Order: sequence, then C-alpha cells, then structure tokens
Amino acid sequence: MSGLGGLNKAPDGIVIGLVQLQNPSVVTKEDLAKQTDRICGLVGKARRNLPTMDLVVFPEYALHGLSMDTNPAIMCTLDGPEVARFKQACVDNRIWGCFSIMELNPGRNPFNSGIIIDDHGSIRLYYRKMHPWVPVEPWEPGDIGIPVCDGPNGSKLALIICHDGMFPEMARESAYKGANVMLRTAGYTAPIRQAWHVTNQANAFSNLMYTASVCLAGSDGSFNSMGEGMIVNYDGMPLVTGNGIPDEIITGEVRPRLCDEARVCWGVENNIYQLGHRGYVAVKGGAQDCPYTFMQDLVAGQYRLPWEEAVKVTDGTSCGFPPPARTYAPSTPEAVALRKTG
Repeated sequence: MSGLGGLNKAPDGIVIGLVQLQNPSVVTKEDLAKQTDRICGLVGKARRNLPTMDLVVFPEYALHGLSMDTNPAIMCTLDGPEVARFKQACVDNRIWGCFSIMELNPGRNPFNSGIIIDDHGSIRLYYRKMHPWVPVEPWEPGDIGIPVCDGPNGSKLALIICHDGMFPEMARESAYKGANVMLRTAGYTAPIRQAWHVTNQANAFSNLMYTASVCLAGSDGSFNSMGEGMIVNYDGMPLVTGNGIPDEIITGEVRPRLCDEARVCWGVENNIYQLGHRGYVAVKGGAQDCPYTFMQDLVAGQYRLPWEEAVKVTDGTSCGFPPPARTYAPSTPEAVALRKTG
C-alpha cells in the first residue's frame, strides 16, 4: 500500500518523507543559522528525491540538538528568522513541511514546539509538546491542547512530539478531533527502540489512524539517536520501516480515504467508536458513561496513584536541573484562544 515508497502515487494518496536527520550540536546563534540552512537544504533534497512527495517531516530537536540548552539567545519565535526560512523553503520546493523549534517563553522555561507549514508558506498547525520527557527535559508543559489541521489530498493531520506518543490518550485525542494521519517527531535514542515500535503501532490500531514517526539519527558526540522512521497503517501493520542511517529520507504513501472508510464501515475493532458506545449489542447506542476513575479524577484535579507517595523521581534534580519553585499556572488568554481554534 505504500506504492513502492511513494514512487507510484494513488490519486487519493499522500506521500510522506521522514528525514532521519543527523543529530546536530548547536551552541551559538551562528550554529543555529547554519543548522537552519542545513534543514532548508534537506527540504530541497526531499523534493529532488521524490517529485510525488507531499509532506516532509523533520524530527524533534532537528534545529537545536539534544543539549537541553535553554539559552534565550538560541531560542526561536514563530515570527523569527528560522521559521521564516522554513516557510520559504516550503514555497520554493512546493511542499508541505513539519519542523521542530525550541520556542522562547519569556519568564518561564521554553516550549518544545512543532509547526506544519503548507506549500504556500502558511503555518497550518502549531503545537506545544504536552509531555516533556521528564526528568531529562526542562521544557514548559504545553498548554494549547492537540490541534488538527487539514492537510494535502484529504488528510487531516495531528502532530505530537516524542514522549507524547507513550500516552495513548494523546493519539486518542488526535483521532477524536478528526486526525486520520498523526505525525510523531522524536529525538529518542536506541534504548527506546522497542517501545517506539509498539506505541506507533498501537496508536494506529486503537484509533484507525495512520501514524508517521521519525527520530534524529547518528551521534552528536555525546548522544546516539536511532532514526527509525516508520509509517504504520490504520490496522496497526507497519507499511514502511527505516533504519539508523543519518539524513536518509524514509518515504511512503498513505491513503486517508481508506482510513475514513474503516472508521465508518468497521464493526469489529472499531475501537475509537466503541469507547463511547460500550456494549451496543445489548443496549441501544451502547453505554455512554465514563466508567474510568482516572479520567474522572484527572478532570476534577484529583489524579492520585495508589503508590503516589512512594514515587522517587518527581523533579529534574537527578539530571542536573534545580527543583522548580512555581506551580503550573492556568492557561494565558493566548493559549486559551489557540486551544479553541485548534
């Protein structure tokens, strides 16, 4: 179904390129500018590599590397020069692009953000990582929910970032809001390989949704990322699986129409529907209650594990970060507006 990696494109298909980008080392503004140039060059490579490609996806940390540096001098903004260059690269190459930035957040920790830019240079989706990979990552928890946007050729795209994909609720929310293709960008290293495969497949199957996921690849001199670009069919079967080769672009085709059809026509294992319609054979429309204690407690602000007091790692001190001095603040008016429009 991947059309030989997208070489033979179906009329209703979209061809996705997953860039297993070489893990960069970025310390200065000059480094940031050079890495921006490099990413834009790879957008051009993606277009030359496959004229049928609709969307090129870069991994988390593609611009900043894995240093966890929060230096404001190398943080980005949506109206900054790096994003402007990404927009122009999409226009110049007539292609959609998904990019990663560490976003300036004055007075607080930066956001780990992702954007999807269309082939006319417009930002179509903007997302702040909901679940930083604690205790390793210092990023502010995302506060604008999980947006979904219309993508090329009938697709509806969602974007989650790395550790987000370990929470099945993230994929379920993406599908619940209409996404039929969920992108997952990451900087994961080799110890996560098995969990990466399992979750990418489970997220697809449980929600009748394509997943397209990619990590950084290679070493920056300290960390080795694993590449492992993969596209999974909506029935949970891998269509394309990558490797650890830096800068290789893993390509494949997905057909959102078939995903949409399965969501309407499947009976057995239509789990995204059946979650809210339990036992519809026995009772008309199925049970539409919320029987899950953890959901009820989370909404009420009372989420608490039976072993809560025994959890040993509850801040970033084990990874060299000072303990935080502030509690999570309610969303700003800007974040509330973004969440409503997402």
